[in-house]
Amino acid sequence: MANLFKIAVFTGALLIGHSIECASAESQSTGTLVELETPLASSHPLAGYLRRPNREGPLPAVVLLHSCNGNWRHTDERWGKRIASWGYVTLSVDSFGARGIKGSCKERPSSDFASDAYRALSFLTRHPAVDPTRVAAIGFSMGGLFVLSSVERGAVEQAASNKFRAVAAFYPPCATLRGNMTVPTLVLIGERDDLNSAEDCRNLAEGRDGWGISREKDRGIPIKLIVYPDAYHAFDAPTPKSPEGHHFEFNQSATDQSIGALQEFLGSNLRGDP
Repeated sequence: MANLFKIAVFTGALLIGHSIECASAESQSTGTLVELETPLASSHPLAGYLRRPNREGPLPAVVLLHSCNGNWRHTDERWGKRIASWGYVTLSVDSFGARGIKGSCKERPSSDFASDAYRALSFLTRHPAVDPTRVAAIGFSMGGLFVLSSVERGAVEQAASNKFRAVAAFYPPCATLRGNMTVPTLVLIGERDDLNSAEDCRNLAEGRDGWGISREKDRGIPIKLIVYPDAYHAFDAPTPKSPEGHHFEFNQSATDQSIGALQEFLGSNLRGDP
């Protein structure tokens, strides 16, 4: 009888463990490398990594643009996988591969990258798993500049046939932007960022230029700015490489807070969460 009891307990434990494992597997997203365009459609056809949550669609989606170091796979591992676990389709774009670029941190970013967010959006709006009216874009450093400029009021945004619902930018260069955003916008940056200035982002969010002069009021949707007091550039990267003359550093507290802020922002703007 004792042996039968032990067998029953052991079998039950196996079944429970299997159930937990299956539930965990169901919550994970599946990913695949995709071509966003054909070579005939563009001289630099984009590719990226698409993740789909294991749930019924159509679902809200998020485009991710990497920084100037070109580590789009790291962007997917850090953020694409996480955001997909929240129930979003994610597309991490490789802006450099088709262009034959390994990195562009020492050069001024080409305006050629500015259209990549909309090229990715065009791909997602045709995907059967995606709700084309609920797509956001998230960018990091250089990528942050491009997602912000893609929804800034002006010729680029007006010419786009498909529109983003919201955008978020991690430690972007804010100085060249006017601040007249057409969709809800979230900017996250460290106070000690010595590559892209937190003060420039404050000016952007408050509608002021670098000399403290106010821009035109009520021309755009307000920007939500979060500045992390003790954080540097690339605060969410576990092993950031600092370029000459600058300091990059991982910050667990800022990363954790940014995860919560981003999840709330996406939930509010793409799913209507309270």
